[in-house]
Parts: sequence; C-alpha cells; structure tokens
Amino acid sequence: MCVSQHPWMGCRGPYSPVLPLILLPLYFLLAQGAIILPEHYKLQTLETLPNLTQVPISVTAFSREDIILKCEATGNPTPQIRWEKDGKQFGPEQTGSSVVDASEHEDMPLDSFAGIYQCFAANNKGTAVTQTAKVIVDSVPLVTKEHELHKTAFVGESIILTCNPPKKSTTPQVYWMGKKMRHIDQTDRVIIGLDGNLYFANLLKSDSRKDYNCYAQYEEARTVILVTVAKLNVVSSNDVMHEKKPHLLQPQGSHTVKQALRGQRLTLECIPKGLPTPKVEWEKTDGDLKTTSARIETFNRWLHFESITEDDEGEYKCRAHNSHGNATHSFTVTVKAAPYWTKETSDLMYAPGETVKLDCLAKGNPEPTISWSINGQSLAVVDDDPRRIVTRTALILRDVKTSDTAVYQCEATNMNGSIIQNINLFVVELPPQILSSDGIVYKVFEDEDVYMQCEAFGVPLPDISWYHEDDIPLLSDQRASLFTNGTIGLGNVSHTDQGLYTCSVDNTNISITANLEVFNRTVIHKGPQDIHVHRGESAFLDCLFYKDPRLLKYEVHWKKRGQNLELTIDKKYTMFNNNTLKVKNVQIEDTDNYSCEVRTESLGQVTATGSITVVAPPEPPSSLTLSVDNDYSVTLSWTPGASNNSPTTEFIVEAQEQPQTDSGNPRWQVLMEIPGDFSHIQLSLQPFCIYRFRVIAVNEVGRSHPSKSTNKHATPPTVPYSNPTNVRTNSTEPGILLITWDEMEKRLHNGQDFRYQVFWREANSQNTNWESSYVKSPPFIVNNTGTFTPFEIKVQAVNANGSGPAPEARTGHSGEDKPEEPPTGVSFTVMNSTVRVTWNEAQNVRGHLLGYKIYIRRLGPHSARERRSLGKHHHMKERDRLEKHKPTNGDSRVVHVHGAKTSAEVTDLRLFSHYELKLTAFNSKGESPPSPPAHFNTPEGAPGPPSSLRFESPTDTSLVLYWTPPEEINGKLKGYRVLYQKVSMGDDSDVVMREIPDPKVDSFELKDLDPSSSYLFKVIAQTAAGDGPAIERISATLLEGAPPSNITVVSGNTSFNLSWVPGERHRNRGFQISYLRKSAGGQWEKSELLNSSQGFYSLSGLQPGTEYSLMIDHDNSTLWQGVFRTVGPVPSEMPGRFATQGWLIGLISAILLLILILLILCLIKRRRGGKYAGTPSLMI
Repeated sequence: MCVSQHPWMGCRGPYSPVLPLILLPLYFLLAQGAIILPEHYKLQTLETLPNLTQVPISVTAFSREDIILKCEATGNPTPQIRWEKDGKQFGPEQTGSSVVDASEHEDMPLDSFAGIYQCFAANNKGTAVTQTAKVIVDSVPLVTKEHELHKTAFVGESIILTCNPPKKSTTPQVYWMGKKMRHIDQTDRVIIGLDGNLYFANLLKSDSRKDYNCYAQYEEARTVILVTVAKLNVVSSNDVMHEKKPHLLQPQGSHTVKQALRGQRLTLECIPKGLPTPKVEWEKTDGDLKTTSARIETFNRWLHFESITEDDEGEYKCRAHNSHGNATHSFTVTVKAAPYWTKETSDLMYAPGETVKLDCLAKGNPEPTISWSINGQSLAVVDDDPRRIVTRTALILRDVKTSDTAVYQCEATNMNGSIIQNINLFVVELPPQILSSDGIVYKVFEDEDVYMQCEAFGVPLPDISWYHEDDIPLLSDQRASLFTNGTIGLGNVSHTDQGLYTCSVDNTNISITANLEVFNRTVIHKGPQDIHVHRGESAFLDCLFYKDPRLLKYEVHWKKRGQNLELTIDKKYTMFNNNTLKVKNVQIEDTDNYSCEVRTESLGQVTATGSITVVAPPEPPSSLTLSVDNDYSVTLSWTPGASNNSPTTEFIVEAQEQPQTDSGNPRWQVLMEIPGDFSHIQLSLQPFCIYRFRVIAVNEVGRSHPSKSTNKHATPPTVPYSNPTNVRTNSTEPGILLITWDEMEKRLHNGQDFRYQVFWREANSQNTNWESSYVKSPPFIVNNTGTFTPFEIKVQAVNANGSGPAPEARTGHSGEDKPEEPPTGVSFTVMNSTVRVTWNEAQNVRGHLLGYKIYIRRLGPHSARERRSLGKHHHMKERDRLEKHKPTNGDSRVVHVHGAKTSAEVTDLRLFSHYELKLTAFNSKGESPPSPPAHFNTPEGAPGPPSSLRFESPTDTSLVLYWTPPEEINGKLKGYRVLYQKVSMGDDSDVVMREIPDPKVDSFELKDLDPSSSYLFKVIAQTAAGDGPAIERISATLLEGAPPSNITVVSGNTSFNLSWVPGERHRNRGFQISYLRKSAGGQWEKSELLNSSQGFYSLSGLQPGTEYSLMIDHDNSTLWQGVFRTVGPVPSEMPGRFATQGWLIGLISAILLLILILLILCLIKRRRGGKYAGTPSLMI
C-alpha cells in the first residue's frame, strides 16, 4: 500500500530518455511537487543553500561617505561573501556579510570607485548572485557667480525669467524666492516650468521687483545654490492695452513625443500666455482621461503620471483658452519597460528522481531575453547535461539528484535594463516520521463516518498501512478509504467497530495507535414547534432529547438567528431543567426562528428548529385624509398600520356625528365595516351636521387602538329628507283625537328651527280641506271630535329651509268607549269534556273590537242521586267528597277569544258536571254587559283510579287490601275489580280477578298466597261509562319475625349505641336487651321494650370505663350476647368494698345536710341583723 502524504504532484520513478521532444510542453505541468517541511517534522541538522538578505543598490556619490554598498546572506554552512567590480574580483572574501565603504580607503581616488558592482554569496551547497549596482561619482555643483538678469516690459505682456542651473548627473529642484527666502507665489498667471524658468502669462504693475532669485537644490549632494538674480521692471504703455488670445510659451510647436519607462514619473506641461489669463484643459483624444493614472496639477498646467504604465500610452491634448481664442498642443506618450517579474519563483525542495521546472516569468518592452546560470556560472560554461532542458521561460531538470542541489540564477535583459532572480533548488532525502499524535481517542455516533489521522512525512514519501485489533488490513473493509494525507476514513460505523487501530510506516517499526468509541446517536424527540403567541404572553419551546448514557458532558444551547441566547432566570429568556425555553413577554420583534442545539462532548451537535410568530392586534391606521366629493359626500382615505403577523381582516370606520345645534362631545359610533384590503371608502353625510372620523383595524387577534381622528367637517343645511314615521292616533278618552308619531332624530332635522306640521280632517266628510298646526314634539290633541270618529291624519317635517317631502295620509279615530250591548245568539254544543260556543257579532262596540270573553263556571256534579245510592256506610265520606267538589274559584274559567271570531271551543271540562256560561265583548276601554247565563251538563265518564291502596298481612299467606274511592268519579260508581298476579323473573303468571259489585266495599282479603313470592295488585273503579285506570302496587305477605341476632355495638362514655338491620318482610317483634355490669355487686337489668323494625337503640345510664355483658333471648334461647366496655376512666374503689357500705353513705349524707342547714341560717341572720338577738329559742 503506497500513499502520498503531502500534496506532491510531481512524477516519481525512472524517466525514459527516449521520450520524444514533441512532449516537451508537458514539462510545464511537472514542477509542482516541491517539498514543504511540515511544522512538526523534527530534523536535527539540515544544510541549506545561501539566501541573500541584503543586496547593494545603485548610488550617485558626491563624496566618499556616499559610497556604502552592503551584501549579506544566510545559509548552513554560513556563506562566504565576495565582490566583483566591472567583472573583476574586488576586495577580500568575508563570512556572512560584506560592505564596500569608500571612506575606509582614503588612499584610493574617489573616481576609482565608479563602476558596476556585483556580490556573490557561496557555501558548499551553491552560490547566490545579486543584481548589479552602479556607482556614479560626480562633483559637487558650484556657481562661482550668480547670473544676473535685468528685464523691462509693459503691463499685459508676457515674459520668461530663465534660471539655467548647472547640469549634473541628477536633476535639481528649482525654487524662485525673494530676499527674505519667501517663495514667489504661483498662480495660473505666474508659474515655474519644468525647466526651472519663471513664466508670466501677462504682467501686472505689481510684478515689478528686484529680488527674483532662482535657487537649485541638488538633493543627493545635499546642496542648494543661488543660480540667477533677476530684476523686473513693469511699466505702463502709452497705448491702449489690448487683450490677447492665448499662445503656448511651453512647449514649442504643435506636437511632442514623450517616452517613459514603466513605473517612472512623467509630466506633460502646457504654459500659456494671453490676456486675460487663459485657462487650460486636458483630454485624452484616443480614450477617456479618467481611465488613466494621470492627475491634473499646478493650476491645470501639468498632467502628471506618478507611476506610468502601459495602460497610460496614447494621445493627449491640452487646450488653453480665453475670451479671445484658444491654443492647443498634442502629445504622443509611449511607455517602454525595463524587465520586471510577473511571478517570482520561491525556493524549492525536491526528492531525488523528481522532475523539476524552474520558471522565469518576466516581461518588459521590448520583450526581455532570458539567460540561466548555476551558482553564478552561465549554462554556456558549465558541463552539458541531457537532463536539462531550457525553454523560453523555464529550465526543466529531469530525474534530479542530490548533486543538482544549487542556486539557479534567472536573468531577464532588454535595452532598458536587466533583473536577476536566485532560485534555491534543494534535492534531499529525509527519514520517515509519523507526525500525528499517538493514542488519540476518536468518538463518533453510530451510522456516521469517522476519520482517524496518521500524517507521515519523509523523502522519499513513506507508505503507511492501517490495521484493526485482529491485524487484518483495514482497507480490506469496503467501508474504508485512505486519503493522501494518511487519514483513514471508515463509513457507517457500528458498535462492532469499537476498539484499537494501528497505523504503521511500511518496512519500519514506526507506528501509532488510535482508539475508536462508538456511541448511540443523540436524538431530539420533541423539538421546538412553529407556534403563534399573542403579544405580551410567554412562549414555550420544547427540546426533549435522548443521548447515550456514557456521554456525561453535554450542553444545550438555544439560538436565535444563529446567535446564542442569554439565558437567565429573571430576564427575557429562561431555560427550565427539562431544557424547555421560555420567552417572557414576547413582542413583535421576537418573531423569528429559534433552534435548540444539543452538543455532546466532541461528537458534534444535533439541532431542531422551530419558530415563534408573535401576533398582536394591528397598529392603528395613520394619515387619515378627507377629500370632498360634494356637499354631502366625502372620501375617507388612510394608510394601514402594521398587521403584526396576523392579516388585517377588516377596518371599522367610526364617526362622531353632531347636529350643528348641539354642543358637547358626542360618542363615537360605528359607521361601517369594510374588508381589510381596502384603504378608502366613500361616505354619505347628513346635512347640517359636524363630523369627525377615525378608523380601527381588526385582525384575528383583536382590534387596534383607534387612529387619530380627522379634523371636523361640517355639512350645509337643507330641507328635511324625510317625515316622521309610525303616525297614529292614541286617543284614550271619548271626544278627543290624540295624534302621535315617532320623533325624528336630531341628525335628520337638516337645519335650524325644526318643527312638525300636523294635518287632520274627518274621514267620509263633505269637507275635504285639511286643518293643520305646528308643534315641536308629539303628541298633538284635537278636542270635540266625538266618540270613535274616523279621521285622516298626516305629519310633515319642516325646518328653516323648507318642508320635507309630502307625507302620506293615514286613518285614525277619536277616543273609544265601552261596548254598549252584549253579544247575542249564544248557543253551545257539548262533546264529552268539550263545549263549542257560538254567538252573533257584537254591535255598538264604540271602538276597535279586541275580542270576546267566555265566562264558564262549574256548579257541581250532574245529579245528587249518586250520593243517595252510596247508603249509610259511605255517607260521611261522600259528604266530605261533595264538599270538596263545591264550586270554587278553581272551577271558574275565563276564555279569551281575540279578534272578530264568533265561535270557540272550551276544553278540559269535568265530566258528569253542571256548568254556567256567559259571554262579553271588549275593546280598549272595557267590556260590554254579559249575555244572559246559559247552562249545560257534561256526560258521564269512566272514573279515575282509586285514591289510595294499602296492605295488611294477618298471616304469612294472606293479605288485606284497603282502598279509597276515586277523586273523580265522573258518574255513578257501580263497584270495583281487583286483579293480582305473581311477580316473577320468567314468564308472566296467571292473572286472578275478583269482581266487587258493591261500591260501598273498600277492602278485600286474599288468602292462600305464596309467602315466598311478591304480587302485583291492581284495583279498578267502575261506572256505567266503563272501567277507569287502575291503581297499581307490588306487595307480599309478611313472615314471622324474631329479635335481631346480628348487632353492631359502638361504645360511648356512659352508653352503648346498638344498631341492626331489620329482616325484610318480617313482622315487627318486640324484645328487650339484658345487661349486667361485670364489677362486684352487678345484677342483670333490662332495657325498655324495643321493636325489631326500629334498627337502632342507645342503651344509656352506664358507668364509664366499665365492662358490661349484653344479651338478647327469645323463647328460652339466647339469640345474641357479648361483652363490651364503655369509654372513660375506671371509677375508684376502696379496699374491702368500703366505699359501697350503706352506713357510710348515710353518714356522709347527714353531714352534708347539716352543713347546708347551717349555711342557710347564717344567711338569714345576716339579712335580719340583731332582730332575733334576744330570742334564745331560735338559737341553735
């Protein structure tokens, strides 16, 4: 198994010398396998090639102190430094660093140091070479006497004051200053040119001065010299001064060609003259000036390139202009370039046998030529090697060896200069090492992938292998994959994959181990849900999860938008012990996604995400505006507020409407409700009212606060739009016509001075004229109108602007009176318990007939013969029953018949009864006199059930039935029928019937009954009309009873509470309870006589804390007995039963009585004083 441990992309293995040259371009892809020493690779000693850390630079020297050339290099072993000047050895070799310092060689002329210098740093691995450095020796610039200028010119003319500093190897910086070393102020009119001259576009009288001094500063020579002293006299001309069109003082001609080297500075200059002072503008004629690196400086006179590039090449033009014309000059700018690196090659380390490509990527204008050297020697002078191939931009070395370790120089040269680059190539063999830590424990969830590291390094690259505990190569498992960095990946691991793994370097004893632990997955069973919460409430998000019990360290984090929440007990976010998150007092801004993240040690985390949507009533609408459509119509518009996560379903438009005659603050009323997707509504308004409007938004959560109200809006008055409604008469007294109506709301008055105009005229009258009157409010009364006379009436609304629409007439009447006559033609038809009554329509009602009243009264039974037939036995009972059936208020009824009906049915009458009937008509004032009384009888009917039924059981096989006659006999009672049958769970038994033809009989004895069965008994009363309903009861005979034998006793302080369950169907049996106090001297005593059916008895008068024997006997046998103790302390006893002796008790009683008599006598004496002091017979 062979694995590459680092990103080496080079070719390994032997190279075929017969590879055709046609494949030469492929070499450009090869030199990518350079070795990079890992940080943790431990190497005792490694020899390295020289590496230049300081190199010499070119210098212009004006003194010995200016010539200091430094060269320094590092390496192992330390390199030797030597110099060459103009291609020849210069000075001795030095170790590590070397300096050429002219001040140390006073014996050598300064001019002898001028030349081309190059530094070489060498050790046993190779030689590094520096770029050549040029030393120029120049003399310090001097001026024996400054040049003097005297010039005179007229105002408005242009002039040039020249400077002409000495020519040196460096260009000086020129300054024009006055006597006090103050700079001459430069403007667009006065400016210093690139040549150092001072240019005046036009002269002013104030330009006259004698101290125009030109200074030249040579920065490298640290020298400033005065070159020129000029005097300028500006005089006024006798001629009229004329303005002049622009001309260019600099440059001359119409076109200039400028050439510059890439990276150098270049300044294009245009200095005009003219009056007034011309302005200068620049442009790039073959492109956009803004896309170049140029910037305009010095009052637009210069176009400056600080570091020019090939992109700045092209055509430029300046234009000077004033009010009299313009002048132009064009420039052609070309950019050449000395060689420069487009990419520098870093030092390289390779293993033997690799193919190496050394790049030399340089550009220039013109295109530079590339040359190669090894350790400072040109390839042309070193031995030819077929393994080396030189291309235009690279040197390719095949099958490198350790002897190829060297410093390779790449030099790029063109007419503008040259550059050199040192490339260290180190071909080395290094022993293998495993860089990953030993004994790492990898923890992973089952069904996941695990990656165990085994980073190894060496030259050549070592091969590694992975093994499990059973020494079987891990790559034999299809789930395993080995990466180039030595990491082994094992997919879809299970608990069986746990254990020890070994990584070893092939063919060595170098190895490390790794331990794999597999855990059950962490699973969130119930994560946060997507919930909606009302604003201000608390939201709860769950995070219930399972983790492997072996994972003791875990953390639960709640996040919002990926950021951890600050969880505290008393703040907004709280996490409970079960990891539930509580968000307190939620607001709209809390609407977001929330995630629960469970982190288990180093195994990663699982996340579940939910959301909180905070809903709230919408925000109130804003920006309410009213646009007037006409006098009585406006359009209300608004801007909806935020819906707060619940869509707005509707808007409620509320209004304050107030008639202009009212004062105060009217209440807000709902005007209309409109859908939530509307933001305007047209409103119709009532005349002569003042309005204010507001809008409320509504969503599923609730209503918003009302919006700010609109300003007040008033509508103009007009005539009433409508008349009052429900116009009617409400006359209550004869001779009075009372007209009333529903008052109109003030909002409908539509103007001031609102009133009602009431119209009336008698109906069916020859006079058709209307009478009218004005009133402020209802009602309106007209007198002397007769009784119940019909009138036509109408009411019209009127205000100061006019009358409302024409009202409709209605018919009303003057006041009513009671009907004069009773109904006639009263007749009836009896049908069982119903009577149908008919009559003629009432006359002279004198009002609206509201209906009739039928007065019906029961006078008693149909006949008294029934009472005589009952005989003496029932005489008393029947007399009581007839007394009960005497007519009472309960036997009188009033039946209302509403409307003009002339017949009605009266139901639920009692049968076999005598009734009286009267009839009246009624209106709103009262009833008519009653009709003459009419009488009728109801027919005989079946009786009701007997009133009661009870039983007595003389023996256990016989029952006596006792009943009472029916409450409602409904005729003449003929007798009774008794039916009975056994009650059984199976089929019904036979029914036995006994006829009792005598109505006087009210009991019946049944014998030979089954003591073990219950019976259903029915008793039915009979008349000539048939049998009535039965009274039903279930009963059985009673068995012979006995005293109770199962008694529960509850003890008290001085009593026993005895309870028992009486025997079912047993006759009552009397008995007594015998009891005996078990202390000395006790005797049997008996309780009062008890009944076996009472179920409870309290045996009292006992001593506390004492045992008693209780017993019940019957027929000389004991049915129940027991020993029980009362509650409380035991009474004390003296030895030998002394406390129970009779004489002792008598003695104590006598002493107590004597003491009581003495106390009474003392009290009497005190009350009477000394009255009895002389009466010895009263002294005791």
